[in-house]
Amino acid sequence: MRFSQTMQGLLLMTAAMLVAPAMDSIAKFISGTIPAVEVGTARFFFQFIYLAPLVLLLKGASGFWPRLPFLNFIRALLMAAATVIFFTAVKWMPVADAIAIFFVEPLILTVISAVFLNETIGWQRISAVCVGFLGALLVIQPSYSIFGAIALLPLATAVLFACYLALTQVIARTEDPLTMQTFTGFVGAIVLAVVMIFGSTMKIELLTPVWPTSFEWLALASVGLIAATVHLMITHAFKRAPASALAPFQYLEIIGATALGYFIFGDFPDTLKWIGTFIIVASGLFVLWREQQVHNHT
Repeated sequence: MRFSQTMQGLLLMTAAMLVAPAMDSIAKFISGTIPAVEVGTARFFFQFIYLAPLVLLLKGASGFWPRLPFLNFIRALLMAAATVIFFTAVKWMPVADAIAIFFVEPLILTVISAVFLNETIGWQRISAVCVGFLGALLVIQPSYSIFGAIALLPLATAVLFACYLALTQVIARTEDPLTMQTFTGFVGAIVLAVVMIFGSTMKIELLTPVWPTSFEWLALASVGLIAATVHLMITHAFKRAPASALAPFQYLEIIGATALGYFIFGDFPDTLKWIGTFIIVASGLFVLWREQQVHNHT
């Protein structure tokens, strides 16, 4: 069966979203002893370590430098900030709840796509994103404790990540995905390392690194591996499909987050969460079906 470029992008995004929660769950698991900024630094450092040999093998030394260095630098800063803020959030919140709050992001991305990227957005995509967002609201079951100050962290992450994805959409048209992700890993690691040096100097506990145990080193390396894999898939997805079509599929991340939350942290979903999850999946599958219909008639 031959898939269109858009369909390939949707399938890549689906796979990425189902795997991504593993990174957040590992970060939450070690957050009791490792500061979020250190987890973030390790995430980008190991991402660079994993991808650098591929760049040398496939593209040579020139493959490390992007065609649009300034835009790639801004993109890396957005990702670094979003990562640390979200890792900080999951330290105190259930992963599934943090992701559910974060899922205002597809709405933000859809608006950005229409306003800044001049994408034509039909009523089907708008409806799918809105329905998926309603499903996310059912999953999170808002409460006063969640919508306190900590709840602002996933919201901040959503804004930063929407900007990151929109910029990815622009850059991926001419940039190689492998170069983009390797450069992001390098910049993210350097910037966050500087933040930790500043934190240590100023005696700021949340920004002061600690020496990990052997198990924690393994966990940090795993975070980097998952991040490298997931964001390569996301970048390839945005190279093949418009941002507005991919937006609803980000809701699929709640599936993995809910499952891992139950098996690792004992957060068992209630009936409303299952209903919300079903709605989220249905919205993404609708867009997948719609894109296939359009492809079959062209």
